Amino acid sequence: MRLLEGMRGLLFPRSCVGCGASDPTPLPHLCRDCLVELHPICDPYCRRCGRPAWGLIDGDYECSLCREIRPAFDSARSVMLFEGIVAEMIRMLKYRRALWLAADLASFLQHGWETFFPGRGFDMITYVPLHAWRRRRRGYNQAALLARDLGKRDRSILVRSCLIRTIPTASQTRLTASQRLTNVRGAFTVKTGSRKWLEGKRILLVDDVMTTGATASECARALKAAGA
Repeated sequence: MRLLEGMRGLLFPRSCVGCGASDPTPLPHLCRDCLVELHPICDPYCRRCGRPAWGLIDGDYECSLCREIRPAFDSARSVMLFEGIVAEMIRMLKYRRALWLAADLASFLQHGWETFFPGRGFDMITYVPLHAWRRRRRGYNQAALLARDLGKRDRSILVRSCLIRTIPTASQTRLTASQRLTNVRGAFTVKTGSRKWLEGKRILLVDDVMTTGATASECARALKAAGA
């Protein structure tokens, strides 16, 4: 494996996706100067979905969207705002087969895990599935790549594919919050044979982007129905 990685490094020298600098550090494809330009999400944010709150917020804040839709997940957190370099990295991974960026993005997820859930143990990592036809068309599931790379950083936690997307839902990119909820309602179910892995377990669900939380909520609903 190391030999193959070395050959790849010779054939395709690493460069920063932000500025093009060669052999970037501290991340494989993001240099220090570009890293400090990113916008990690920090307080204040919604205690349920993690959505940033602008302005002065006192107390245990919950956003209006969570009060309206009552998501099924216990809590959700996004590490970075979907903008600039981070948005471009996700688009490259998702649509341009830049699979090597999964490690950089998983580093962000690891930082978020340690920041938002310190000392909060999870029994398993799973991820938001693609529908079978979209998975075949794309050739991979970017959320699965992120989850597996995250799992490599803590070998004590299993990474399992537990969910199936049973409905080929339309793209959510241009949908409103209420339309997103309708679009994914009932779209996920737990795989046959996975219930034994889920009962009584604390599950970390991974996805590449969260907007309204509709997809995460439906996945959480299916996982909880299976006993998680």
